[in-house]
Amino acid sequence: MADIKYYDVILKPVLTEKSMNAMAEKKYTFLVHPEATKAQVKEAVEKMFDSIAPTYDLLNHRLSWNIDKGWRNTAIEALGQYKPKTILDVATGTGDFAILAAKKLHPQKLVGADISEGMMNIGRQKVEKENLQHVISFKKEDCMNLTFQDNTFDACTAAFGIRNFPNLDKGLKEMCRVIKPGGHLCVIELTQPTRNPMKTLFNIYSHTVLPAWGRMISKDNKAYSYLTATIEAFPQGETMMDILQRAGFRETKFRRLTFGICTLYMATK
Repeated sequence: MADIKYYDVILKPVLTEKSMNAMAEKKYTFLVHPEATKAQVKEAVEKMFDSIAPTYDLLNHRLSWNIDKGWRNTAIEALGQYKPKTILDVATGTGDFAILAAKKLHPQKLVGADISEGMMNIGRQKVEKENLQHVISFKKEDCMNLTFQDNTFDACTAAFGIRNFPNLDKGLKEMCRVIKPGGHLCVIELTQPTRNPMKTLFNIYSHTVLPAWGRMISKDNKAYSYLTATIEAFPQGETMMDILQRAGFRETKFRRLTFGICTLYMATK
């Protein structure tokens, strides 16, 4: 087997819808080195997110023109009616959503889980600055195999992260497993607008401005092309409702935000 370095594993995005359904068979939403193993692909994604961690928050806010802050608030308001006391924030990244949830929902315990220690280290600094260490903790987790016991959390959240799951069905089943019966799932995810002219405008923006600006600020040549690929491959709307129900959720619903650039998904276990 060739000695493949992590930066040679991810070659280029694959822009097909079919790629998401075939992820479990090593058909990812990006083209990988033909000799790369699943472990190497996982390491490459982890290191890619580690590399952009220092500029991740800045880029997210700039690339969305700060609209992402409003999307997070909308999601937390939707979850707030259930008053969860224990929350798991999956694919927590640098902890933006976790910190906002802690401030607005006042849970007793909130765990941020992510594969990238680089991201979470920045999150830990932000939590300390906000003096929320008594509420928020971070834990490195493989979202395909969470280490938490069944029926642990009142709610599970994910902001702009589940499209990076190597197997969406398995990841959602794991999230469902750790939620208590009657508990809730709250997900916000970037999606493709379905109607013109926003559909065309978003397509142009995501293929030109987004990756170019991302490369300029993060200095990573692949991360934001990867982002575009995962948005285009990710199932949305009614298709996502079917996937959530298959994972074990009920009372599933979704709401498109900002002309469909982002979608809020809610479900009950």
